[in-house]
Amino acid sequence: MALSEQVVIRDLGLVDYQPTWQIMQDFTAARTAETVDEIWMLEHQPVFTQGHAGKEEHLLSTGDIPVVQVDRGGQVTYHGPGQLVVYLLLNIRRKKFGVKELVARMEASIVELLAQYGVEAYAKADAPGVYVNEAKICSLGLRVRKGCSFHGLAFNLDMDLEPFNRINPCGYAGLSVTRLTNLVETLDRESVKDSLIEILVKRLEYNERANANSLEGIDV
Repeated sequence: MALSEQVVIRDLGLVDYQPTWQIMQDFTAARTAETVDEIWMLEHQPVFTQGHAGKEEHLLSTGDIPVVQVDRGGQVTYHGPGQLVVYLLLNIRRKKFGVKELVARMEASIVELLAQYGVEAYAKADAPGVYVNEAKICSLGLRVRKGCSFHGLAFNLDMDLEPFNRINPCGYAGLSVTRLTNLVETLDRESVKDSLIEILVKRLEYNERANANSLEGIDV
């Protein structure tokens, strides 16, 4: 099986942002041509993250939630329990994906997942992410270093949306934000995670996967 068809899926549970980000950076920096791609699925403790070109004016009243300046694209967003974060640590040069194509595949994966729940969603050419009735349900932010991507997407499942009122989400004043529990009667997080990973694996063209529940043994 070619390396471009293999992926490791890690389900990490609820974790702090900064140490996870550091390991993600270290993993990407240490990658070689023989490193297998990885997809990390997790939730974060409450945190605002501000992209490298982020503007201070988009932080309105952050209160007791920390703000972390990060190296992904985009402006400010919020992460917290009940939001499914998916980090895509992929050798996109090996996959022969451009950044725009990777973004399109990520967005299409969320749209496909939501369709399984009877929710009509869509992407916007001028504002990356996935929307339902003009409310954002999934944000995207990537960084590419030496042909390898990291960071990824944040999909609102059953999180507290109040902290989004403390910022201009993704740099858009007044942007509405929604969550899956506002759109469906019942929600099983594990089913959502399982469905999303199946869709991502297919849309990112992997044919062999290994599963892990921690970052133990990761090569950084």
